[in-house]
Amino acid sequence: MADVERAVADAHRREWAYVLAATVRVSRDVDAAEEAVQDAYVQALRTWARDGVPDRPGAWLTTVARRNALNSARSRRTFESKLPLLMEAEETEMPEPADPDTIPDDRLRLIFTCCHPALAQEAQIALTLRLVCGVATPDIAQAFLVAEATMAARLTRAKKKITAARIRYAVPSAAERPERVDAVLTVIHLLYSAGHTAHSGADLVRDELTARALDLARMLRRLLPDEREAAGLLALLLAHHARRATRTDPDGRLLRLEEQDRTAWDRELIAEADRLVVAALTAGPPGRFTLQAAIAALHAQAPSYADTDWAQIRVLYDEMLRIWPSPVVALNRAVAVSMADGPEPALAEVERLERDGRLAGYRYLPATKADLLHRLGRDAEAVVAYRAALTLTDNSAEQKFLIGRVESMQPGY
Repeated sequence: MADVERAVADAHRREWAYVLAATVRVSRDVDAAEEAVQDAYVQALRTWARDGVPDRPGAWLTTVARRNALNSARSRRTFESKLPLLMEAEETEMPEPADPDTIPDDRLRLIFTCCHPALAQEAQIALTLRLVCGVATPDIAQAFLVAEATMAARLTRAKKKITAARIRYAVPSAAERPERVDAVLTVIHLLYSAGHTAHSGADLVRDELTARALDLARMLRRLLPDEREAAGLLALLLAHHARRATRTDPDGRLLRLEEQDRTAWDRELIAEADRLVVAALTAGPPGRFTLQAAIAALHAQAPSYADTDWAQIRVLYDEMLRIWPSPVVALNRAVAVSMADGPEPALAEVERLERDGRLAGYRYLPATKADLLHRLGRDAEAVVAYRAALTLTDNSAEQKFLIGRVESMQPGY
């Protein structure tokens, strides 16, 4: 029985998105499809224990789930036909796309449905975790630090909105595609970021979120092989993931990039990221994810922090600011400026961002300012800035790091 449970768990991890997406295509109802797929996995536990694990678990699960969905739909139609005075049929069926044969994979339909711009960004992320990754609602609630009932309600509202807004279960048209692809990539990047540096809690990293995001990025790369930014996003996540084991010390203390043991970085992941970056850059003008990946790759390939090609990183940030004028990009560029030209011009840029106000409440703004002030020998001001950063984070690893910086300049804090 243990072997069967492992096989079902493995099929859940590997096949959930495919099975659910194929079932949604039959049922045209996300809720009904999800229930049918869950029942199929329960049936697998019983049937595989009796008959053995099939050669193609995903195909078995898909067949059973689709049959469950069709049987449920027939039962519902029969019930409704026998109670015409008590029930009024709802027009919830979504129209078929004009040319289903042009859709490369049902999972891609599902990803685009979850990331439709009619849904709030938090709902997009939660739905992607639930429907595409198969993450249980309690686990999603924990990731977002909300009650399970709250997250369940959010997911229900999001799924109802898909039906009410008649959001098609389809890959968008060629005209809609660039904007929608960017939305999908953004959701995956935000999911990885939420795990890469947790907003609160004892641990710096939430491995379950980074792993899910990386799986999604790989899936999207396979499904959209001609999308350069899909390659760029995957490269970016791989470059970050390569150094995940070195971001904290054995006591959980955050380690800055210059403190990390580069010999422990995953060189295979770095090499894979580099190949993707080179391919994306040579295929055409780079987008924001490809540029971020190129910056991450330069960091990963540098033999030491001091030997990093800061001038090239500054050039890449210049290009990023041109195509994506974000204050966060401007702040990151200021760090590159500080390494290429010194802390004084960088501090001037950070202070301009302070006056701008768009990064108010962003903990890395005062933290960056504090580092620059410390490098300029202005430790009293640096302490004030570190304290400001400390009030903006609930993550224990970051709090310990910031307190350590203050104590190094102000003993007895």
